[in-house]
Amino acid sequence: MKHSVTKFKSLEIALKELEPFIKDGAHLKSGKPFAQFGDLRSREMLANWLISAALNFEYNITQFSFTSDPDGGDGTIVDLKNNQAWETEHVMVPQPQNDVEMDKDIHSRILGAIDLKRNKGGEAYASNKSLVVFLDSGQGHWTPNQVAKQLPSPLYFEDAWVVSLQEVIDGAYSYRVIQLLIEAGNAPIWSVDINKEFSSWNVKRVQ
Repeated sequence: MKHSVTKFKSLEIALKELEPFIKDGAHLKSGKPFAQFGDLRSREMLANWLISAALNFEYNITQFSFTSDPDGGDGTIVDLKNNQAWETEHVMVPQPQNDVEMDKDIHSRILGAIDLKRNKGGEAYASNKSLVVFLDSGQGHWTPNQVAKQLPSPLYFEDAWVVSLQEVIDGAYSYRVIQLLIEAGNAPIWSVDINKEFSSWNVKRVQ
């Protein structure tokens, strides 16, 4: 039985609600889920917000947003104008915690996280869903095209995304949103820059 979803009235309101959790980096890593928003974690809500912002820029519209998932997943990206929705599943790539993890380069850790979710339930679990990887900051440079070319086949998921913090300057946050798709030659990359008041943002395509 499906249940009603929870959503913000706008991406602007969502950003202000997420502000304290974005500034508290520890909450993004290990904060408890929000029962009032379908048990989504703050990093899952942030990632879905970032993808929505990137899609709105890419298609020059303001119709993409996100909601809780009525089926218990990690949130849904919605096209409000065309009444379409894409369920998401999320996984985080944390900082290396031991010598074994430290011996792996960042590309291997990202691919390992993707394999972890892919193997969780196979095609039945992943079909028609988007996989979103939250990359913890400070893990060094990586090449999206390299990861995209090494994705497991079949992926089972509809597509795969990576979101990560690029930098924080004078209270302004800059994130990268990457779609691991190289059909057009390069994996699309967007920069989402949030002003220090968390009242507006700017998106640009960087690849």
